[in-house]
Amino acid sequence: MRNVWAVAANTFREAVRDRVLYNLVFFALLMIGAAVLVGQISIGIEQSVIVSLGLTAISVIGIFIAIFIGVGLVSKEMDKRTLYALLAKPLERWQFLAGKFVGLAMTLAVNTGAMTVGLYLALWSVKHPLTSNDWYLLAAVYLILLKLVLIVALAMLFSCFTSPFLAILFTAGIYVAGLFAGELRTMQAVDLSPSAMAVFRGVSYLLPNFENFNVMGVVAHARPVPLALVWQGTLYAAVYSLVVLVGAAMVFSRRNLK
Repeated sequence: MRNVWAVAANTFREAVRDRVLYNLVFFALLMIGAAVLVGQISIGIEQSVIVSLGLTAISVIGIFIAIFIGVGLVSKEMDKRTLYALLAKPLERWQFLAGKFVGLAMTLAVNTGAMTVGLYLALWSVKHPLTSNDWYLLAAVYLILLKLVLIVALAMLFSCFTSPFLAILFTAGIYVAGLFAGELRTMQAVDLSPSAMAVFRGVSYLLPNFENFNVMGVVAHARPVPLALVWQGTLYAAVYSLVVLVGAAMVFSRRNLK
């Protein structure tokens, strides 16, 4: 594990020094500030507007970071030829991938935390003091972070066997498809045969169901997030990410890096 943590710490330092992250976080905080202005215009629903726009900003910016930087974790090291020097040391390929994954997950946690503080400041500016119901936001932010970690795992998987551009397209495509995974299971279409419906249903179970992490509508109306939903989302993200990372390690171990 020492090698994994060494790679993770180096990845975290590189990501923190990346100006793109600061620009994205600044843009997210700007959107949260805009939510304050919109909330003041929307009489009676200020809190709902601020929470909805704030969580949307955190999610969208996090997705950009997870996809674009996640894809570049492997490809950038190969382009710079630094990967060859790393693997020449007593470092297994799976340890390299695991370290990169943990490092970016730490980066996402820090950036998400910073944006969450901005969201609470925006909420406090129009509604103070804060009430106990406002802490339900933390559950929504936590589930968003789980979603981002899962996206990072997918981005790393695709970056192990294809070009960065295609990896971005594949990851974004899986994310969009995963938003409708639940609907595919219950879809009723008279024009499709039972076998085709069975295929759609099977694909829906293979796709990551990102709707499992969406509780924005619940917290926007100051309602509590069920604890069962939180731990089920945690278990789902952990198991799915582990399976994807194992697949990525298997692909990466067989890739010819010469």
